[in-house]
Amino acid sequence: MAAVYLVFAAEFAQALFSNTRPERLPWYLGLHAAYLVLYTAVMWRPAMRLELLHLYFALQSLTVTGLLLLNPQLGTVTALFVLLSFQAAFFVTKTTRWAWVGVFALLTAGPLMLSLGALAGLARALMPMAGSLVLAAYVVANQETETARRKSQVMLNELEEAHRQLQAYASQVEEVAAIEARHRLARELHDSVSQTIFSIVLNTRSAQILLERGPSQVRPQLERLQQLTQHALAEMRGLIAQLRPAAD
Repeated sequence: MAAVYLVFAAEFAQALFSNTRPERLPWYLGLHAAYLVLYTAVMWRPAMRLELLHLYFALQSLTVTGLLLLNPQLGTVTALFVLLSFQAAFFVTKTTRWAWVGVFALLTAGPLMLSLGALAGLARALMPMAGSLVLAAYVVANQETETARRKSQVMLNELEEAHRQLQAYASQVEEVAAIEARHRLARELHDSVSQTIFSIVLNTRSAQILLERGPSQVRPQLERLQQLTQHALAEMRGLIAQLRPAAD
């Protein structure tokens, strides 16, 4: 924006101090003031309906054409069409923007060719015409780059969110798997120890009976009972060790 207003200030200063007939100076000042007010209004209020934008560009085109007809020798006035091309590229989309850029290019050459002759006018108009096209192309390319960057950022954010969700799902799956493993080990502990304890109970009952009827046979039974007890204790320790978390 600072560069745009510097261009306008330079053009206005050249027009103000040029060899313009005094009776035409108020027209110069008035048309420049109208151009600046309209240009600033659009720059600070870009959310304008398309119909109003078209009306604005039409009015600005008439304003600059009037300035060119007042003094065709003042070639710096054509810079105002370059600034309008910048606005058209910035605020109008698709083919409409290039249509306006083409109109500005034709209006740059038309008054000059009419006043200075075809070849002289065209030669004077070629530089600002090229500037209008180059500036508009630069603005469009910059907008497309910015749009692509925004889309890439959105995709990156979506990928990061998906990655976070996958991590959460993986954590949940691991937790569910750990719970299922613990349930399985708990069932194995219950089944194995229950069977061993049942055997211990049977052997204890047998030892009690043998103690009354055949004391000589109690010793092997007690040894068997000790083996079962040690086996049950080992199984319980092994299964409990598997139930502990990995960090332990």
